[in-house]
Amino acid sequence: MINDIVKDLDKEISDTHHGLKMQLAKLRTGRANIAVLDGVRIDYYGTPTPLSQVAQISATDPRMITIKPWEKKLTIDIERAIMASKLGLNPQSDGEIIRLPIPQLTEERRKELVKQARTEGEKSKVALRNHRRNANEMLKELEKDKEISEDDLKRALEQVQEIIDKGITDVEGILGQKEREIIEI
Repeated sequence: MINDIVKDLDKEISDTHHGLKMQLAKLRTGRANIAVLDGVRIDYYGTPTPLSQVAQISATDPRMITIKPWEKKLTIDIERAIMASKLGLNPQSDGEIIRLPIPQLTEERRKELVKQARTEGEKSKVALRNHRRNANEMLKELEKDKEISEDDLKRALEQVQEIIDKGITDVEGILGQKEREIIEI
């Protein structure tokens, strides 16, 4: 029983870390990263469709992302969607390929991005604390139902706390790495 709860907790922590990495990948740093376009959707025959499903996206060099739509008529829609996404990118099109030059980040914008990253990190820490609370409640319920002893409960609660502490340390590591990436010129 305790092992099942711990396994579930490990999976939830792993999912939380993955979610944080996905959110942080969307933050624009000073270099080209196609993940910043993950949230961009275009109207494709009446259906909001991710940009990656209607075009080939690539980072051709550290300061340029190129988008080649699979249908030429989508070029204008893609440009509009990028402008509406508030990423701070200005698409340049030649009719076939859309180029997104990645401008240097200002000091103010870097600080703003670091603040956004920290907010995402705090959300992940809150999620981890919620996972801890849920696991502790399940363990206490097992003890209440006399399925585990009081000593087993104490050991299991300590184990859960150790797992959560490691998870929070990992979140801080992921966050620190992203902050260094944002601040790097």
